Amino acid sequence: MSPDVPVSETAPVPAPAPTAGVPGTGAPASGTDHSARNRLVIGLLLVSTFVVILNETIMGVALPRLMADLSVTAVAGQWLTTAFMLTMAVVIPVTGFLLQRLHTRPVFLTAMTLFSLGTLVCAAAPGFGTLLAGRVVQACGTAIMMPLLMTTVLTLVPPAGRGRVMGNISIVISVAPAVGPTISGVILSVLEWRWMFILVLPIAVGSLLLGAWRMQNVTEPRPAPLDVVSVVLSALGFGGLVYGLSTLGEGREAAVPAWAPLAVGLAALAVFVRRQTRLQRTDRALLDLRTFRSRVFTASTAVLAVSMMALFGTLIVLPIYLQTVHGLDPLGTGLLLLPGGLVMGLLAPVVGRVYDRSGPTVLLVPGSVLLSGSLWYLASTSAATPVPMVLLAHVVLSTGLALMFTPLFTAGLGSLPERLYSHGSAMVGTLQQVAGAAGTALFVTVLTLGAAGAAASGAAGPEATEAGVRSAFLCGGIISLLAVAGSFAVRRPALSPGPAPGSAG
Repeated sequence: MSPDVPVSETAPVPAPAPTAGVPGTGAPASGTDHSARNRLVIGLLLVSTFVVILNETIMGVALPRLMADLSVTAVAGQWLTTAFMLTMAVVIPVTGFLLQRLHTRPVFLTAMTLFSLGTLVCAAAPGFGTLLAGRVVQACGTAIMMPLLMTTVLTLVPPAGRGRVMGNISIVISVAPAVGPTISGVILSVLEWRWMFILVLPIAVGSLLLGAWRMQNVTEPRPAPLDVVSVVLSALGFGGLVYGLSTLGEGREAAVPAWAPLAVGLAALAVFVRRQTRLQRTDRALLDLRTFRSRVFTASTAVLAVSMMALFGTLIVLPIYLQTVHGLDPLGTGLLLLPGGLVMGLLAPVVGRVYDRSGPTVLLVPGSVLLSGSLWYLASTSAATPVPMVLLAHVVLSTGLALMFTPLFTAGLGSLPERLYSHGSAMVGTLQQVAGAAGTALFVTVLTLGAAGAAASGAAGPEATEAGVRSAFLCGGIISLLAVAGSFAVRRPALSPGPAPGSAG
């Protein structure tokens, strides 16, 4: 996955120090060296981020095996996914502060060290508690990588060429979660669950060592105070929302009712917003909410939220439908979902180039229509629906998402002034976790209610599940209409002009 990175010699990178040119020499970097350096930095970040994001969805298919091997209940086992998402939601808002205060290299090394250490702990875990702790450490590293990648790209790449690079970022954001269940299904079909981590560990350590050798500082830190109260409010707010939504989506009897963390989260978030509004007047906010003064950023994040809800909701409901109604095994289910992930990966670079030439509207409008149409079709499926038609619907849905992600990230973040890049990146990362949890909660809750209603009317197990699946996708189809409407509001930002002859960005 080698990104095609257009780099201008006038890109806003700090002037090289005497040793910041070619590694191992005292010669300063030339413009060509800058280009090579930037391609290396972004390439390292892309590969590393793909590896860490992959782990967010790799555990779902493995839960039955883990429950049997570790002698834990489904409620306890689900915490391997819930704790990961919860940690991400708590850590990501703090990355805006880290990216302002620290250079690129130490942030990258910290993130990959945490992820590698967490992966090692998981691979060697003697029991469930240690495995859960390893997942939390993994999530801390994962939470740092995505904002670091986006902020670095926005800093290094001139506006006229960002679409191509954001296309590669879309591969990380959309394909990694989509192929996670497939990869885990293939591994578990021939090996024990530890190999999900053993196989990832050398890749993570290799990225860490290569980064320690070749990663250079390409951003300029500036003083930024850390408001501890904001950190606590952020953890309670975003963490409460993600935990509450995850508990609600699992449809289980939990020790704490879902409404309690949701109420705490909403209350803390309200106080957090008010505090940030006051602190940002003196540039002391943990998350600067002035990002939402940009109409393009606001519209993009709203459409992105709906898209992430559709992605994560589909990833949880479609396997239930395929395994319960059509009788597929986990490996077969994972392989059926693989073409959609591959389509997103193959289209992402092309979509980036189209964005650079024509802007977001020509991609977002048809993409949102494809997304909505596929969800409406899935809302009509039954046991009589041929599996190849389900595969086709998933590929169409994936195509729609591929057309949407790159223009949403590029237009939204590109509409911000440079001083807000780190805040915008952290905001988008946090939004992904909350929207993913909300999508999972919404789809599973509606599925559960629909199945219960069908069962009360006399439907048998698979027939009841079939009715619940249709209800879940119907709800998704209705919400997707918001994405169709919102796609018309996203325009190429004034700060990101189209390519022009002689433009250096």
